[in-house]
Amino acid sequence: MPFFVGEKFAGGIATLTMKEHLTDEDIEPLRLLADHAGIAIDNFRLNKELERRVIDRTKQLEAANAELESFSYSVSHDLRAPLRSIDGFTGMLIEDYSDLLDDQGKDYLQRVNTNTKRMTQLIDGILDLSRLTRGDINKQPVDLSEMAQVISEELQQQNPERCVEFNITSGLEVNCDARLLRAVLENLIGNAWKFTSKRDVTSIEFGCTKINGQSTYYVKDNGAGFDMANVEKLFGTFQRLHTSEEFEGTGIGLATVKRIVNRHGGDVWAESVVNQGATFYFTIPDLYTLVAGVDRGLM
Repeated sequence: MPFFVGEKFAGGIATLTMKEHLTDEDIEPLRLLADHAGIAIDNFRLNKELERRVIDRTKQLEAANAELESFSYSVSHDLRAPLRSIDGFTGMLIEDYSDLLDDQGKDYLQRVNTNTKRMTQLIDGILDLSRLTRGDINKQPVDLSEMAQVISEELQQQNPERCVEFNITSGLEVNCDARLLRAVLENLIGNAWKFTSKRDVTSIEFGCTKINGQSTYYVKDNGAGFDMANVEKLFGTFQRLHTSEEFEGTGIGLATVKRIVNRHGGDVWAESVVNQGATFYFTIPDLYTLVAGVDRGLM
């Protein structure tokens, strides 16, 4: 009894009984057995092919990570050295030779000094983005409410003169990588802090709501906001919707947020009205909340 994998002959089943002694009823089980044997062999070959592809893909990823490590090393050492030199010499010119320079010369040097510092910040941002978005994700129960509270207190300590009202929902817990989610909240709450800096009274809220049945976390502020016509640029690397003169920044923070949330299998988006604040939402699948009025359990 032959059996096939696709249209290719794969083998056969022989019997010790003469064919003329077999009835159709006797042959049918053999035919079914041959069909199953063909399927089993086909599955075996497919699994072997998948294993080979996984091994090849793993090697490619390892090679890509090695190249990324090499790039990070170059950025960290080869690019920083000339920037430190430029920054150091312009600083010495401003400090030691200011009497020999007119106001325009001093302004030129100050611009060079400012831009070298900005370039250093951009390099630091690239390195942070690289470090935070590679490697394994170590999930564990994390109290986001407590984390947000710590971040808000740190910001308040840095600028104690600001009048800021924080409203943080207690008991929000997710199953996530604590280090990575700390970076998410630092960037989102830090942005809320930055873009409300021109308000007499700042309002920043961190909470959780249900959208399409899924627990969705948000950071809301009453700051400068942005034009939703430009929302597609919001999470791109080096993309900024405000000038450096309005609000300082590198355009790395929200790109970092997006990559971290995506690595957790979640999504992030924003809603805003110019001069009426902004709200940033993000989801983390396989989470559970500990909010009053919400049953505890896997979402």
